[in-house]
Amino acid sequence: MRFVFIHAWKARWPVSVQCEVLEVSRSGYYAWLQRPAAPHAVLDALLVVEIAAAHKAGRGTYGSPRVHRELRAKGRRVGKKRVERLMRQAGIAGRKKRRFRKTTDSNHPHPIAPNVLERNFDVALPNTAWVTDVTYVWTGEGWLYLAVILDLFSRRAVGWAASANNDRALAISALDRATTARKPAPGLVHHSDRGSVYASGDYGDALNVSTGRKPRGNGEQRVTPTIWLAS
Repeated sequence: MRFVFIHAWKARWPVSVQCEVLEVSRSGYYAWLQRPAAPHAVLDALLVVEIAAAHKAGRGTYGSPRVHRELRAKGRRVGKKRVERLMRQAGIAGRKKRRFRKTTDSNHPHPIAPNVLERNFDVALPNTAWVTDVTYVWTGEGWLYLAVILDLFSRRAVGWAASANNDRALAISALDRATTARKPAPGLVHHSDRGSVYASGDYGDALNVSTGRKPRGNGEQRVTPTIWLAS
C-alpha cells in the first residue's frame, strides 16, 4: 500500500524522496507499476488520495477516526476499519496537537529587578543587551524545553540549551554557553521574564560570575536578573 501512496502523490513529491521516507526501494515501486492492478487495489488507491487530503486538511493531526468522520461528512461511504487499514499501510498517522505548557512561574519569593530595558529593543552594539526565554516542543519521548539567549543587536541566538526539565540548570547552561562564546563586557543588560528560574539566586550568581563579578551571598541579598544590568 505504500506504493499506492507514492503513486498517488508522485506529482507533488519526487518518487525517490517518498521511497526514502516510506523505507521502500525505487526498484520495488517500479516493479509494482508493471503488475496488473486488481479492481480493489485501484479503489484503495483512490481512497488513499482522499484520506491523505483529509489528513492534510487537519494539519497532520487527524487519526483514522477523525479522517473517517471527514470522509463520511463528504458523502463517502467507507468503513472505519478500511480507513484505519489504508492509513496504516500508507504510513499516514495522526500526531498529537501541541499542548500548552506553562514555562514561567511568577509566584515566587525572589525580588524582582527594575525594568532597565523598557521595551527599547534597538541597540547600537553587539553584546550590550541580551534577552532570554524558555520555550518547549513536543517530541515522541515527551516535552523538550529549550532555553535561548538572543543578542538584540544581531537578533541571533548567542546561547542555548535543551533539557527534559525546565529548571535553573537549563537556564544557566544556556547562559554559560552564551558568555563563553561572546565574553560580554561589563554593562551588559540581561532581560528575561519574572519567573522563579531567572529571579533565583543561583541564576544571579551565574550571571555575576560570567560578567566578572562575585556572587552576592544568600538569595535575598542578590540582585536578581529578571531585568539585569551588569556592572
